Amino acid sequence: MDEVPGTGRVIADRYRLLDPLGEGGAGIVWRARDEVLGREVAVKEVRAPAGLSDAGTELLHGRLEREAREATRVTHRNAVAVHDVVTQDSRPWIVMELVRGLALSDVLDADGPLSPRRAARVGAEVLAALRGAHEAGVLHRDVKPGNVLLANDGRVMLKDFGITPADGSSTLSGEPIGSPEYLAPERAQGRTPGPESDLWSLGVLLYAVTEGRSPFGRDAPPDTLRAVGEEEPPPLRRAGALAPVIEGLLRKDPAERLTAGDAERRLRILAAGGTGTPGGGAAGPPSPPPTGETAGAAGESRAATGTPEAVGLTRRTGVLVAVGAVVALLVAGGLVWALAGDDDTDERGGGMAAAHTWAATAKASAHTPAKAAELFVTGGKETPRGGVPSSADG
Repeated sequence: MDEVPGTGRVIADRYRLLDPLGEGGAGIVWRARDEVLGREVAVKEVRAPAGLSDAGTELLHGRLEREAREATRVTHRNAVAVHDVVTQDSRPWIVMELVRGLALSDVLDADGPLSPRRAARVGAEVLAALRGAHEAGVLHRDVKPGNVLLANDGRVMLKDFGITPADGSSTLSGEPIGSPEYLAPERAQGRTPGPESDLWSLGVLLYAVTEGRSPFGRDAPPDTLRAVGEEEPPPLRRAGALAPVIEGLLRKDPAERLTAGDAERRLRILAAGGTGTPGGGAAGPPSPPPTGETAGAAGESRAATGTPEAVGLTRRTGVLVAVGAVVALLVAGGLVWALAGDDDTDERGGGMAAAHTWAATAKASAHTPAKAAELFVTGGKETPRGGVPSSADG
């Protein structure tokens, strides 16, 4: 393969670009070497969309930089880290952790739905990452199978705490909405999101990985958003003992959803072979937020998991997934974020919110490819360098 322009360049006198892992409409993700610390990282080279005005480009870059800096506060072992944000050529470059593994969406494409117990194991780890982010005042806003990595070291990792890509839709407020079928009802209606919005998305993810399809996916984004806000999910048929947890997370009213602590506790019990609810009954009203010793115990439970046996999925090696913040595109003339050429069957998006006033409260409640390939993660359609197409997102 011919050398790609930019290979060998040093960004901000520190990050040497080694080879591109792939590119999309939002930019290029590079494998790079941190010359100061002597480690490999993933570096996101930002591209402003063609035709965007100078003012729009400046706004895009400013927001990306601010939110990427917020993401550096998320330091949980189940969350892909954002290491640094630097400026070169008057635009930000995002430096991220490089993780070897596969996306959960790829595993689902190859192997089909997960058993309830395996789904519970994955869900508990994702929820642990979300709780860590919420305690830091950061929302994910795009929890879905394509943003969950099954790392070769056994960890389940949530990636793309970054600007949320959209598919051309927006809420009434113009807020970036992420993947519509995983969006919480309050966000679909333009209301302010909170940690409970991420819990809803986790519920949709758990439904999708056990049932083999998203409960709210429709042919057109507006129809999807309408289903999210107005329709109940189809009855669960494969979820077994996991059903009460999914149902508890998919309550339209955020205040009636399972709390993060209660949901994680139930998922841990299910992952260990239990029923997840007292007497195996249906999920009741949300339990009080964990405090004191209870919150600490939850932390110890998180620390005790993450091995390949705990995840319950076959380890895959040799696949390099570059993970990082995804650049969203601004539609010229407004604050509507869009991603040209993107659709919900092939995306690697993510979302991150700046610090919110709920941070203190959150803290209190404390597929397989035919051969190994270098995959990259961007916000648009992706084809990995090396000729092996990346699989569709879940």
